[in-house]
Amino acid sequence: MFGVLEGTGVEVLDPRFHRIIPGSVRVERLWTGARWSEGPAWFPAHNTLVWSDIPNNRMLRYDALSGLTSVFRQPARNSNGNTVDAQGRLVTCEHGGRQVTRTEHDGSVTVLASHHGGKRFNSPNDVVVKSDGSIWFTDPDYGILSDYEGDKSPSEIGACLVYRIDGQSGEITVVADDFVKPNGLAFSPDERILYIADTGASHDPDYGPRHIRALEVGADGRTLGASRIFATCSAGLFDGFRLDVEGRIWASAADGVHIYDPDGSLIGKVAIPEIVANVCWGGPKLNRLFICGTTSLYAVMTHTNGVGPRRA
Repeated sequence: MFGVLEGTGVEVLDPRFHRIIPGSVRVERLWTGARWSEGPAWFPAHNTLVWSDIPNNRMLRYDALSGLTSVFRQPARNSNGNTVDAQGRLVTCEHGGRQVTRTEHDGSVTVLASHHGGKRFNSPNDVVVKSDGSIWFTDPDYGILSDYEGDKSPSEIGACLVYRIDGQSGEITVVADDFVKPNGLAFSPDERILYIADTGASHDPDYGPRHIRALEVGADGRTLGASRIFATCSAGLFDGFRLDVEGRIWASAADGVHIYDPDGSLIGKVAIPEIVANVCWGGPKLNRLFICGTTSLYAVMTHTNGVGPRRA
């Protein structure tokens, strides 16, 4: 069941990909048994990975030292995206709670954002923390469209937006309002660009977007400016993604992970036999890519390193 699998492997589409993937690399399946795996987050202090199993309303924990997986939290308010802040705390987007929370070191949970303009969010989806301590998250409506990934409910806000939570004041502001269904997001290593996936094609396959946009971060570090399409998905939809230290994007897709050079070229793929929802970097050197497939957790070693939690 576990170990190297048929139907997995590496596809080199550009010579630049050779130097960041070992020639002997194999994809490992570490665990299986989820309904929809999402939102992996790495905790270096204890060598564990936490991720969400949204429809099963639980969060799971993989111990990289023992190779064992256990339940981290259940119920989990249909948690989706997760990340770790510079203080080593878990920040979570909750479909069921329709909020963004932080798990403190003592295990208590702090609600960081639940409303904007007096209205409840739709279903916060993915989240990233900037070096100034601000928290940026997307809020499509996937978690309120049915009872599968949350609780069916009408949208109070009436739009799918991208938000910023100020790291000092806690003020919540809208930073992007022109996405159909904003989804995964991540900053470039220098934090001058915020990449955001738009998965509007999930409900409009003919005309909806299926791309990642690159948005310039303003000089104030708090706003977004000029926008351009960085890449369009050639297999299903982009969902979650992360960057390595040289600015390459490792993005989820229907057939695995697609790797893009900073210039937008698709240079390689890591094939996975399930739809991939999200990825994150882990291991002591942040050179192991953890991959959330539909039912399973996978991993692959690389010759590059991921971007870890940032401090100002």
